Amino acid sequence: MSRIGKKPIEIPDGIKIKLDGSLVTAEGPKGTLSREIPEGIEIVLKENEVLIGTRSDDTKGRSLHGLARTLVANMITGVSKGFEKSLEIVGVGYRGEIAGDNLVLLIGYSNPVKYKILEGITVRVDKQVNVVVSGIDKELVGRVASEIRDLKKPEPYKGKGIRYAGEYVRKKVGKSAGT
Repeated sequence: MSRIGKKPIEIPDGIKIKLDGSLVTAEGPKGTLSREIPEGIEIVLKENEVLIGTRSDDTKGRSLHGLARTLVANMITGVSKGFEKSLEIVGVGYRGEIAGDNLVLLIGYSNPVKYKILEGITVRVDKQVNVVVSGIDKELVGRVASEIRDLKKPEPYKGKGIRYAGEYVRKKVGKSAGT
């Protein structure tokens, strides 16, 4: 059995969990999330906690046990607190701004790069160089942050580009002046 899968998930006050076959729905102050749980996984609701178990002890059931528990725990955390990823824009003249439902980035190309913000995601830009992506779905927040970073990955010589907050970019030595 999975060590992670065996842990009970505590349900905070104000969060409602509904089971409809293999569909789990979490409802809280931030919104509602639904997810289909794979076959072979059973979910038991108690007063203030959720227990995840496997119906069979085969390889597939064991491999999905911890995953199912983590997905349900992330749903509960998302509808209660939400998730957030921070990005930094590094480079002279590099900056970002919000224009309607687009994130407009000036990142060294001849034209500004526009990124359409997905529904359910909130993006804000602080001081023109700090981009904060937030929402209730952890998977979607991570994907949007990754797509924004992919627009201009940090280059290894000067470190210019878009990086996660706190990410270390290993810099290479440039050409050496003749010996």
